Amino acid sequence: MVNTRFLVKSFAVTATAIFVLVSIGRGGGPVIWGIESRAELLRGDARGVSISDAGALTLAPRFAPLFDTGQSYVWSSAVDSAGNVYLGTGHDGKIFRIAPDGGGALLYDAPELDVTALAVGRDGALYAGTSPDGKVYRIASDGRAEIYFDPPDKYIWSLAVLPDGTLAVGTGDQGKIYRVRGPGAKAEDSLLADINETNVITLVVDGRGELIAGTDPGGLVLRIGPDGRVFALLDSPLREIHALAVSPNGTIYALALGDAASSAARPSTPTSPSAAPPAAQTSVSVSVVEEVGSAPPAQPTPARSRNDLSGARSAVFRLLPDGSNDVVWSSNTVTAFSLAAAPQGGVLVGTGDKGRIYAVSDGGRDTLLVQSTEDQISVLVARGEQIFAASSNQGKLFRLTSETVTEGSYESPVRDARFVASWGRIWWRGSGAVELQTRTGNTERPDATWSEWSAPYRDPNGAPITSPRARFIQWRAVLRASGGPARVEEVKLAYLPNNVAPEVVSITVLPPGVGLQQAIQPQIDPNIEASGLDPTLFGAPTQVAPRRVYQRGAISLQWQAEDRNGDALEYAIYYRALNETRFRLLKDKLRENFYTVDGATLADGRYIFKIVASDQPDNPPGRALSGERTTDPVTVDNTPPVVRASAPELVGNRVRVRFAVEDATGMVRRADVSIDGGPWSTIFPEDGLADGPRETYVVEFDPAVSSGERTVALRAFDDSGNVGSARVVVRR
Repeated sequence: MVNTRFLVKSFAVTATAIFVLVSIGRGGGPVIWGIESRAELLRGDARGVSISDAGALTLAPRFAPLFDTGQSYVWSSAVDSAGNVYLGTGHDGKIFRIAPDGGGALLYDAPELDVTALAVGRDGALYAGTSPDGKVYRIASDGRAEIYFDPPDKYIWSLAVLPDGTLAVGTGDQGKIYRVRGPGAKAEDSLLADINETNVITLVVDGRGELIAGTDPGGLVLRIGPDGRVFALLDSPLREIHALAVSPNGTIYALALGDAASSAARPSTPTSPSAAPPAAQTSVSVSVVEEVGSAPPAQPTPARSRNDLSGARSAVFRLLPDGSNDVVWSSNTVTAFSLAAAPQGGVLVGTGDKGRIYAVSDGGRDTLLVQSTEDQISVLVARGEQIFAASSNQGKLFRLTSETVTEGSYESPVRDARFVASWGRIWWRGSGAVELQTRTGNTERPDATWSEWSAPYRDPNGAPITSPRARFIQWRAVLRASGGPARVEEVKLAYLPNNVAPEVVSITVLPPGVGLQQAIQPQIDPNIEASGLDPTLFGAPTQVAPRRVYQRGAISLQWQAEDRNGDALEYAIYYRALNETRFRLLKDKLRENFYTVDGATLADGRYIFKIVASDQPDNPPGRALSGERTTDPVTVDNTPPVVRASAPELVGNRVRVRFAVEDATGMVRRADVSIDGGPWSTIFPEDGLADGPRETYVVEFDPAVSSGERTVALRAFDDSGNVGSARVVVRR
């Protein structure tokens, strides 16, 4: 973990500090809500509070505002030996100087739109690179400026002062590095290296005096020799090396951005003064990136290795003096914009995630150090033990100190109870001067319609929640330095959602004769039920669909039902004849969502079936609710069609037999004929279509056989699968 003693004096971390509890509760019962993971904890708002890698809340180091530029974006920053901080801004191209006491003023207003790079020379003069169609200016302490270098390149992305006092200039969109020895130098005489990349985004000088460059779009970290020879230190899988920082022990940290973060990472020229800013930003380019969390997931998000950079927006690489490198931090959701080596080891990362600064150790453990009042930390700059941070949206300067604040607060993510809920108790683990508050409302985001924050809860063992009944709830922890180090490690609260009636979504009636049989289901350990734990904690139960079998006269019903409380359901089946008004109970206390009716138990006719779903298994008496749905009329027909044969007729040299088929309840669907016991073959009715309760079939055949007689049989089926038949014997 990063040694942050220079920032936070009481940053003890225990492995048990993480907020690990998920929502626990059986359907219909109370829900215990705790925050599931540190990622979920980071969805809240920390004001004067740090969040350790284990999820503990402690008071943060002081993050004091020094100066407000009045500009939207701060693209670049530098600090001189006297402690003056310089800020380059956009899109008005202004440069501000801020004294150590926080007093600041405009130093120079450049003709170009953006001041994208700053560096302080050995003589104390300020060098400023501007874009687009940029130039390098040398600005004296009184604000007088001269054009120091005017290359043909469109962008001046980076500046660095070399050990001999010359100025290194990194450009785009042709990816060149110049070494400028004096004012008015020509570009062709000053070219140090053409690196075959589009942009040289960042330049630093390491402890050995060597020039280090970060590029786009190859994502390379390069060492540039005095003779212009280029050696690659890192080939990142991400497209842009956006910032570099060198620690006192010679370690180089490189901030890399993926396509999603880098595509709009540099200043764009607005088409008008009111043009919208770019969609994302870095220390070179800044704009609003709003990262809105979604509702808490039902299952924990699988852990992701920081070395897995597939889909990564940002990553920080550590390059060791022996040439090896590793990944100390990465994120698929957070865009990092700035970097600074921490004086006591590790690295500080400024982000567009609510303007947060993370302290990352060389072992890859990160702590949310502070959260800014602004959207993004676009620049971090270190001077000895001092850390300065510049923000964008709005462009301000802050100083990060080793002193902790005396009071801070953390607001949790909003919890959606899904229904208006009754609140129980709230309790927590922690130490020191800590108090909690709650507020509730019926809109997804807290607004003026929410309740005020409740009176403080001071007993960590628990207190009744006094906020009014509502669907959404949020808690706030307030930590104070009085009484020793304040710390919060876990917060839980209980609530009981309103019960909502289940709904039978649909009913399917299978064709007659299709029966359903219960398949063998996986057994659930009876000890789980006896323990009172939710069985879903041990894995979602697998339901095996019922088997379909032939069953004469069967009428099978299948239905889908849902309960938004997650309650277990039981079902009852009712029926009535179409001409009746009162339903009769057929079967109750069913747990399966299917049932096969034995049609033989019902008289022929038309019936309506009703399915009633009840959440009684998971609710006490008086609280259970039910929902129901009825089927369309269903025909019950257990009587086969009647088949009557007429006397055979001789037509020419052939015999004709007519069969009249009639079904009292349903319709005739098809018929087969067999002659002399031969195979059955399909026969169509006389009118060509079997579509009514009465049909006539005509069979013609040759009467001449050696036996002297022939047998004709016809079988007819109705739409319920009943079959009737008749046979005629024809003799010579």
